[in-house]
Amino acid sequence: MAVTSQDSPRTDMRLKLYLTPNKQLVPYTYPHHLTGAFHRLAGWNGVHDKISCYSIGWLRGRGSKSASDGLHFPNGAEWSISIHDRNLAERVRQNAEQLPHIAFGMRIYRVEEQPTPAFGSIYRFEVGSPVLVRSSVEEDSTRKHLTFRDPEADAYLTETLRKKLQVAGYSGAHLHTLMGFDRSYSRAKTKVVEIKGIRFKGNLCPVIVAGTPEAVQFAWEVGAGHLTGSGFGFLH
Repeated sequence: MAVTSQDSPRTDMRLKLYLTPNKQLVPYTYPHHLTGAFHRLAGWNGVHDKISCYSIGWLRGRGSKSASDGLHFPNGAEWSISIHDRNLAERVRQNAEQLPHIAFGMRIYRVEEQPTPAFGSIYRFEVGSPVLVRSSVEEDSTRKHLTFRDPEADAYLTETLRKKLQVAGYSGAHLHTLMGFDRSYSRAKTKVVEIKGIRFKGNLCPVIVAGTPEAVQFAWEVGAGHLTGSGFGFLH
């Protein structure tokens, strides 16, 4: 059933998973290990959907220590996951008790549901992980990684969000929602992230979403840009 501008279903869930300290060094290329852990918790056995109506954050921990080749979380870490499909989110929460191992000796010891903020028709989001924006496929089958400096990046951010809205069943005014980088942010920068030997150039720059309050909330749930299911574009 399509979700019209009059409908506002409460389906989302953001979970915060509390993890024990790591027993092995956490390499800087760790995000794909979180993707694998998420798929185990979701019960997908490695089956990836074509478009992710969920977003996976990075590890955050007080007192984390950087080494030349990785990270230590002596006080444990927090890992946030945001999911539009509440049934899937409930499955993840339930499986967290049965499958607590994440990676590098870290295990889940507590799971909390985070409250959903009250969003209006426009909201500026901070990013919890680099936002990846890729162009359409070029003639040589490659895709250019766009940065916040590229004016066309906003069009791809908007296009990706609208596709996800459609997949989730939204229609009408929701599909007029816009997403773009906040170029007034003076500390914006790019960051290269390596996943399984492939290097991606992401953006550490806030994004602004304008649309219906439901669509703005949806953006908070599913993240910004491409590969949100692989750790990019997590929003706060």
